[in-house]
Amino acid sequence: MFGSTVRGAALTAVVLAGFAVSCAADPATPGTASSASSASSTPSAASTPSASSLPDASEAGRAAPSASRGPSSSALPGTAPEKVRDAFAGLQATLDGSCTPAECAYFVGRVYDELHGLDAAMKADPKGPGHFPEPIALVAKLDAELGGDRSFKNLKEHQTLLIGTRDKINTWMQGHPDDYR
Repeated sequence: MFGSTVRGAALTAVVLAGFAVSCAADPATPGTASSASSASSTPSAASTPSASSLPDASEAGRAAPSASRGPSSSALPGTAPEKVRDAFAGLQATLDGSCTPAECAYFVGRVYDELHGLDAAMKADPKGPGHFPEPIALVAKLDAELGGDRSFKNLKEHQTLLIGTRDKINTWMQGHPDDYR
């Protein structure tokens, strides 16, 4: 296929090296950000702040994730929003996490993102936002307390409320299994 095994091996090595570099790239670094992540960098009431508002490595270990599931990046234009069951699975994936010194910024940022991804999915669900009154109200209460500040310092300060909101929504969803199965 490649004419020689040496040429094929070299091509494979180049492709794998390119893949490894692209996987290790920081999406917040200029020039590597995708159009979807740059679109989410404009703060608004319905979006999460950009990665630039997150702490750097010297502040708190690993930085919190960008809004990988947040409302501003959960779907590309023209695509369907994330399903409630998928967003809830992402939130449940945070249940075993904790705020260790090396991972705290990542953990609280991820819980925040997962909560907002679930909130967006519930609001976009065909059943309507009225079908999910308690979880949507809990996220609204959290947002009011956070005052739009998604910085690590503010999330850490409100960690008890953040984790409590996650746990209350998890309990509510467990009582409504038809919404996530």
